[in-house]
Amino acid sequence: MPGAGPSGDAAAHRPASGPHAGPPASAGHPTGVGPGGDGAAHPAAPGPQAAVPGIPGTGAPAYPAAADPHPAAPDARSVSASDTAPTGADAAAPVQGAPVQDRPAASGAGVRLDRRASDEGGGGGDDYTLQAPDPRVAPEPHAAVCVACRAGRVDDDGYCENCGHAQPRERDHMEQERGPVAAVSDRGLRHHRNEDAFAVGTTTLPDGSPVSVAVVCDGVSSATRPDEASLAASRAANASLLDALPRGTHPQQAMHEAILAASEAVNALADEQDGEAREHAPQQNAPACTIVAAVVTAGLLVVGWVGDSRTYWIPVDRSAPAARLTEDDSWAAQMVAAGLMGEAEAYADHRAHAITGWLGADAYELEPHTAAFKPDRPGVVVVCTDGLWNYAESADEMAEAVPADAAERPLHAARVLVGHALDGGGHDNVTVALVPFPAVPQGAGSA
Repeated sequence: MPGAGPSGDAAAHRPASGPHAGPPASAGHPTGVGPGGDGAAHPAAPGPQAAVPGIPGTGAPAYPAAADPHPAAPDARSVSASDTAPTGADAAAPVQGAPVQDRPAASGAGVRLDRRASDEGGGGGDDYTLQAPDPRVAPEPHAAVCVACRAGRVDDDGYCENCGHAQPRERDHMEQERGPVAAVSDRGLRHHRNEDAFAVGTTTLPDGSPVSVAVVCDGVSSATRPDEASLAASRAANASLLDALPRGTHPQQAMHEAILAASEAVNALADEQDGEAREHAPQQNAPACTIVAAVVTAGLLVVGWVGDSRTYWIPVDRSAPAARLTEDDSWAAQMVAAGLMGEAEAYADHRAHAITGWLGADAYELEPHTAAFKPDRPGVVVVCTDGLWNYAESADEMAEAVPADAAERPLHAARVLVGHALDGGGHDNVTVALVPFPAVPQGAGSA
């Protein structure tokens, strides 16, 4: 379903009414909205997956039984968005200076460094009279240099002491490639900070087959500390998936549990705020974010989400149709699903991007959405925030924006997609993760 136009900012808005800035609890969340999505808070044991338009071969059972549900978990490799940026100059340990031989100071006020001692009537020789360096002062051999004037030193507040230019922060632009998975996040052109976060990782299933994980979160700008919320959620979900999958947990169940873990991590941020802070700022919403994630194994694709961040399926063979695999938790999506508005009318409304589902202590009852697919051909999974899909809303538009070699060069493709959003205006933070889906073994994708 196409989303709102490029001027929208889904992560920056919540529904306008009520103490939780959302519709009444009776309105609920869209359930079963994604292709093959269960929409339930506690999914039942996976069974045969219904056929899904746009992804052939989805009628086969979603996941084969694991050979050994309790083997020793192999080492998992992962990285979060916060691990991708440089940490700045290393603090140098204090260095003791070499003592200078005692010598009578020259007459007059102070020590002259531009004359030899003999010039001032002091002791002879060619040595200058120097004071011993203060051993308490540490040198700064790796002090950061301003990116604007290339001359000034950057102070602790992130500004150049020479020209005053604000320096890029570590989350302004982040890139990471982990195995076949790649992700890029950028602050965009209009926001003063990046409130998106991602985490990617790889591990193996009990049978030794590889599995890739990508988690993308978008902080809700109307809430307090949205950047912390997205970072906490992405880390928690990624860690949960990389812990559960090697132990034989079904990927769809693992995804459900990962979203719950992410929710708990965001809720914990609200608990950190003391009573005095809440009393002085009662109007502030609790930290909040959206989440979308994908797990790719040999022959199986599982997605999970809460909010309006999305996942798209782009086949390598562009003659096959692309597909959007998630359904937004948004006001517009609810209006269309309820038959109260047409799609064009709903997404033209100023309330279109108001989200109806999010992670946070002030959210309604959490309802993670998960869905499983069995594509019958190689492709690439695009996991992104609305900062990207606002500029490529439909599956066909996203497929047109994704480079043809994205499965072979996912990091390059992620950079291209972020550039696509920036060229379109960059009104929001932009984050995208690409997960190549491998070619399916002969006969594995048919029912």
